[in-house]
Amino acid sequence: MRAFRAFSVTAAAALAVGLGASFATANPSGGGGGPTNIAVNPFRVHQGSTMQVSANGCGRGGTVRSHGNFDPTLLSPGSTNYATVRIYNHAAPGIHTLQVQCNDSSLIGTHKFQILSGNGAQGGLGGSLGPSTAETAIGAGLIGVAALGAGIHLKRRHRAARGRV
Repeated sequence: MRAFRAFSVTAAAALAVGLGASFATANPSGGGGGPTNIAVNPFRVHQGSTMQVSANGCGRGGTVRSHGNFDPTLLSPGSTNYATVRIYNHAAPGIHTLQVQCNDSSLIGTHKFQILSGNGAQGGLGGSLGPSTAETAIGAGLIGVAALGAGIHLKRRHRAARGRV
């Protein structure tokens, strides 16, 4: 019974290695068929903004380009490939096409995206413009009043503590 179990495990392991080797020989780079499942996020992007491009099938990475819209950018290697592209400030608004080419393939995949005119919102932790002179003066005044109030409070505490002794 033990011999049969050992034979079964050995046969299953040999079969798995044999099948794996035949698939690896048929497609040595893990790609070669060109890029698939190309996607962009967001589809509609403002001039000067960034857009994420993803694709499958480029195991060793690749390049994404769109002439006149952004610089050629490298795709990350792996099972799913990513690149972040920055749209030129002067890119023409409208529907455009980008091309994705894997490093291990001559095939090129394409995907459409839309460039919107104007710059997008400048988000972040604060406003898109710095504080005005009036806002700076008000802030400095509030800090001064708070420091003065803290000094008065400490002076009163110190006098009260001396009077009790």
